[in-house]
Formats: sequence, C-alpha cells, structure tokens
Amino acid sequence: MKAEAFELVAGLEIHVQLLTETKMFSAEPFEYGAPPNTLVSPVSLGLPGALPVLNSRAVELAVRLGLALNCTIREKNLFARKNYFYADLPKGYQITQSDTPIAFNGYLEILGADGQPVRIGIERIHLEEDAGKSLHDQDPYETLIDFNRCGAPLVEIVSRPDIRHPREAYNYVAKIRHIVRWLGVSDGNMEEGSLRCDANISVRPRGARELGTRVEVKNMNSFRHVARAIEYEYERQVQLLMSGGSVQYETRTFDAVQGITLPMRTKEEAHDYRYFPEPDLPPLIVSKAFVEEQKRRMGALPDQLKAQWKVQYQLTDYECERLTEERPMAEYFEQLACLTTGKDAANWLLGPVSQWLNEHGYGISQFPLTSDQLAEVIALVKAEKVSHSQAASVLLPALCKGEGKEKKPEQLARSLGILIEHMDEQTLRHLVASVLNENPQKVAEYRNGKKGLTGFFMGELMKKTQGKVNPRQAGIILNELLNS
Repeated sequence: MKAEAFELVAGLEIHVQLLTETKMFSAEPFEYGAPPNTLVSPVSLGLPGALPVLNSRAVELAVRLGLALNCTIREKNLFARKNYFYADLPKGYQITQSDTPIAFNGYLEILGADGQPVRIGIERIHLEEDAGKSLHDQDPYETLIDFNRCGAPLVEIVSRPDIRHPREAYNYVAKIRHIVRWLGVSDGNMEEGSLRCDANISVRPRGARELGTRVEVKNMNSFRHVARAIEYEYERQVQLLMSGGSVQYETRTFDAVQGITLPMRTKEEAHDYRYFPEPDLPPLIVSKAFVEEQKRRMGALPDQLKAQWKVQYQLTDYECERLTEERPMAEYFEQLACLTTGKDAANWLLGPVSQWLNEHGYGISQFPLTSDQLAEVIALVKAEKVSHSQAASVLLPALCKGEGKEKKPEQLARSLGILIEHMDEQTLRHLVASVLNENPQKVAEYRNGKKGLTGFFMGELMKKTQGKVNPRQAGIILNELLNS
C-alpha cells in the first residue's frame, strides 16, 4: 500500500487555566512565576481535615466557554476523584468531572488545510484542578517539586477525532486560544502553561470507518509543535503499517528540537484512575437563568462580528480579521464606527493608529485618544481641513503626546501650522504653475506617458506650501495644466 492510502485521524485535549483570582477549591491565588511553594494552603496540599469549596467564578467562565463552543450546558454536575500517585500531587487524587462534564456535544468551525470551513466536534468540557510541577532541570541529582500550581482552576476541552490534517490542528488550537482570550476565560499563554495541548493520533486506510490504534502525544506548548508532532506521528505510523508492523497504544512526548515523538509509557503502564464521587462537594446545579445571564454577559463572538461588519460596513475579510484579533480593538472600532463611517474607522485603526501603537509597543487599551477625539481628527481630514498625511504624521502623534490638552484637534492643527488654507483659485493656479516651471524635464516625461509623476508634482506642491493647500482642489488644477 502507498502512504496516500492512509488517512490521519486526530483529536485534541486542551487544558485551559482559568483567569480567576483564587484557585478552584481554595482561597489562595495562583500567579505564574511566584517563588516556589508560596501559594499553597491546607486545601491545595491535601492536609487532613481541609475541605474544598468550589470557585463560582470558574463555573461562570466554564459556562461561557461552553456556550462559545456551541455546547449543551449540563444542569446537574457532580465532581469525582481521579486517583493516581505522583510526587507533585500531594493529595494522591485530582478533583475533576468524570461522567458529568459541565458542557458537552458542541463544535467549532475552523478553516481546513484547503481554506474551506471544517467543523470539529467538541466531545466535552469539564472542570478540574491542576497538579503541581516537577522540576527535573534545577538540580543535577534530585527532582524538585513546586506545589504552587496545585489546585489551579482548569477546564479541559476534548474534541472528537475529526482532525484530518496538521494544519487543521494548528487552526483549531489557535482559534480556541483566540476565544478564551476574547471571553476573558484565560490569558492563553502557552509558554507559561496556561494553555496546554495533548493529541490523540491514529491512522487508518482511507475510506475505512473503524479507528486505528491511537497514540497520545502529551503537553505541547505551541501551535507549531502541535502540527509538527501530528505530522511526524502520522508519517511514523504509516511507515510502521506499510512495513508490516503494528502501532502500539502508548503515550509519547514531542521533542521540539529533533521534531520527533519519543515513547513515555505503554498501555500496560497506563494509569487506572479509579474514579469515584467526590464526597466533600455537593452537586453543582447550573440553572437555565444562570446560563442565560452568562450568554448575555459574554457578548458577541469574533465570527459573529466579522459576519456583521462585512454586511454593515462593507469591510473586507482581512479588515474584519485584524479588527477582531483582540476584543479591546473590536470594542474601540465599534465606538469609532458610530462616530464616523465604518470604512474610515477601519482604515485609521489599521493604518495610522496601528503604526503608532507598534512604534510604542502598546496595545489599543493603552492608546491615549478616546474614540471621540480620533473621530474629530478623521472629520478634519474628510472636511479637507487637514491632509491625511499631516493628520497621521503630525496631528495624531501630537495629540497622543498630550500637546495642547486644552485645545480641540482643529485648534491644535492650526497651532501646528498644518491647517489647510483654502486659497483662491488664481493663487493656487500660480503655485501649481511654478512647480511645473521648476521641473520641465519631469513635465516632459509626464507628457510622454509617465503618468505616475502626478504624485511627484503633488509632493513638490505640498513642500512649497507646507501641506497647507487643499489636495483635491490642487489636483484638479494640476491635471488641467499638465494636460493643456
């Protein structure tokens, strides 16, 4: 059989650390990078007599995420103990949800490898607490344990085995992270472990319905690593089958330096978690009213806004994509679009404003101008009182620096000397003629077909007048004199 005769089948398990002030079942905070073993409590350490109390904020965030991923929200939720022994799990068990995930039977639409929409099913989303962290590279002889992460609030998102290409896996993880950040569910920082991904990967003869033997690849911390691991594992399994071998059910790890997966443990070594009901937590009842309240609070999602703006403001796919990368930018755009046109709002935010933010290393939340102030700048340009270039390169930076705080943008433009003077036609015609007389060679080239020189003449005119002429009015006269 040829390699093309085999089909990739993959599903992902994504652990998302929730953005709450305290841990899942105890009152201490969790902060990445805190000194080891300083954010612990009797509850997270599993000391005798310490009882867990569920974090209600974690429930809110889990419900919002479930709604965003088109899931059904479970009304009656039970917690369970997942039992296993490891040094960084001081209780000897992890509180999670086994048979009653808080959200289930959802889906997420992504772009496939061919650019067409693909629907990835969501099997379940369940709440659980994190374990601690084993540090194998801090001491040459010993493994060190940091219990700070014990009890940190998590949700696990388990997809169905609907992924058929490494690019789909990349896009799926990227979109999950976009959504959790958009909703404020998590910061989604993969490099800090706030979003971690495991992949279940198998292959089967193309057209077959039965799944092949799966391999689980653990703890990948970037979109690219997920795609690379799946690609490598697909090729490894196909080669095994083509050579007459068989795939072993095992857990593997991804070596990002070599770009390969390596075995960790086989099926025979896999854990038997012995789930049983958590006796110290009562059932969690999620009412329909609670679900509706979370739906109201979460607001519109990026895909909804993109579809709306394409129709309402005639924005391009690219503009919609850029404007919905971060929720604060989308919110600023909507405020600005109410004060000017949607197209002008998009052009300014993706042009001069983004350039200023990039130069200063800021996000839109740190942009010093309100939408009202920026709308006034745009209005000056549309009224031909300030040229677009002068507004973008002079007026906007001056306003951002706080120059002329007591002045309106038009007053500041006047004090900066960039307010366009509406000259009488005879004076402007004389200025345009002087530019042409000073550049006879360029005029000859223009008249011989080099029409792109129009921009050169306009630039010379702006230099001569310090940008204070009306570009539209000047353009009409320039065109007339060049073609006369």
